Order: sequence, then C-alpha cells, then structure tokens
Amino acid sequence: MIDLAIIIINYRTPVMTAECLESVLPEIKNISSRIIVVDNDSGDNSIEYLETWCGKNDHDSNITIIGSEHNLGFSGGNNLGINSVDAKYYLLLNSDTLLNKDSIISLISYANNNPETGLITPRLENIDGSAQECCFQYITPMSEFLSAARTGFIYRLFSRYVIPVPVVDAITSPQWSSFACVLIRKQVFDKIGLLDDGFFMYFEDTEFCYRARKAKWDIINLPASRVIHLGGMSSTLADDVKSNNRPPRYLYESRARYFYLLYGRAGLLAANILWHLGRIISKTIQVLGRSNKATPSMQWHDIWINFLDPLHNKRTR
Repeated sequence: MIDLAIIIINYRTPVMTAECLESVLPEIKNISSRIIVVDNDSGDNSIEYLETWCGKNDHDSNITIIGSEHNLGFSGGNNLGINSVDAKYYLLLNSDTLLNKDSIISLISYANNNPETGLITPRLENIDGSAQECCFQYITPMSEFLSAARTGFIYRLFSRYVIPVPVVDAITSPQWSSFACVLIRKQVFDKIGLLDDGFFMYFEDTEFCYRARKAKWDIINLPASRVIHLGGMSSTLADDVKSNNRPPRYLYESRARYFYLLYGRAGLLAANILWHLGRIISKTIQVLGRSNKATPSMQWHDIWINFLDPLHNKRTR
C-alpha cells in the first residue's frame, strides 16, 4: 500500500490538467504516491496530449492515465481512480486547481496526527490569493427558500439556514466542504463506501460528507494548506447561473437525489414548495422594481425533474 493516491478527473481540459500535474509533482517528491488521471470519455485528444506530456517530462513512472469508456461524472470518475490503486490516503483533486508549496504535506501531517479525522480540505483561493468560500452547512429545504427569495432581509431573518460558512483563518469543522481538493482516509471508504455515482455531478460532496459524519468521522478544513481553484472549467454551470441560462438537467437530477436521500420524499416536496414560496417573494420584488435579480430559465419547472423517481439518473453531460 502506498501512502497517497491522487485522483484527477480530466474532461476536455488536457492543458489545464497538465498544469495541475506540474504543481502536484514537486509536492510529492518525498511521499510514497501515485497519480491517477481519469479521462472521462472526453472524445478529444486529451489522452494523447497527456501521454505525450508525461513522456516529454519523464513522468511516465509517476502517473497512470485511465481512459473511461463512458463519461461517468464526478463521482463515477473518481471511483474508477480510487478502485485502481490501494493507498492510505486519497486526494481527490480537480483539474482546475494549482497546489501551493507544502499543501499536500500539511494535509497528510494533520491526518497522521488526528486519526479521528476522515476528510481534510485546504483553504481554496483565487489566483490573486483571495479566499474562496469552501465550507458549508447542509443544503436543506429551508435553504432552498432562501436561495429563491434572494432577499437580504430574508437572509438575515433565517441566517442559520444560510449555506456558506464565512472564511476564517482557524481550523474549522464544517458540515461539508468542497471536493475541489479533499484528502480522504482509506478507512472512510472502507466504512461508508465510495462516492455515490448516482450523482453525475453536484451534491455528491455534500451527501458523502453527510454519510461520513453519520459514521462519526470528523471533517476538517485546514487553512494552513492552500490551493488555488480556478473554478468551473469543465462545467458550464457557473456561466449559466450568471447569465440566467437554463442549467443542465443533471444538476436537477442530483438535487432530487440529494433531497430524497437525506430528507425523504416529504423533504424533497418541502424543498420544492419552499423554493416556489421564495420565488414569489423575489418575483414580487422584481415587479416592484426594487431588484433586477432573476432566476435561471425554466427553474420553476426543472426543480420538479425526477420528483417521481428521484434515484433515476440519465447520466448525461
């Protein structure tokens, strides 16, 4: 068994994946490790590009490239990588990340000294060094009301349901944390299983953290470890939200699965009803001319996707 396996999913971002690898390699020189790059059926020249890059840079012995026959999404792609290697720790790392000095060793050192900790995430930063929100409270039916209402007064009135946790410099134990970069102890997988590959993309990190906490594993955010996260480079969701375009179906499939698994069918129904109540508030404010905020196209319809069959997933990007 090696000490560390690093799993990186590539989907049509070979140049960015190579840049990520360049930032990783200096950080694992003195660690028994293996890098697994899973190409999620990119359908382009990603595998050829990365194989050529590894050969030119003499990294063939450090990096294994696995080509998936299908696009398995975030969970399925990571599970494919995890199952390919036996390690004490697994670092799930987005291809749109760049590691700062000692970021990996800080995570491993904390894990070695705190055996009750199952998952550790770093401080995520923008390219200019400013902090990103990466620690959160659980997504609940009530938080759906807040996200749809999009009103400062409502946020202040129900602040305990706000999902993002303010960024601080101290070590914290959030309910869940972003899986853009996360160190997971092998025993966590042994106890609760792998990521739920019924989630094609989104909500899988929240659900996995929920299962880990139920199994009594601590989840820690360690700001001494710092990782640059460029964000959203293999998904159009961020751009869709900014421009109020209709997000992809798999977002709503994952949403339905999440609420059903954590809160049951009644919880999923409550989440949808509360979203519509919140939307009535935000729409009223829009009509009165006090806000120009809008929701993504057809969201009032799309939140009902898979309501009758919440565990179904078309698994399409």
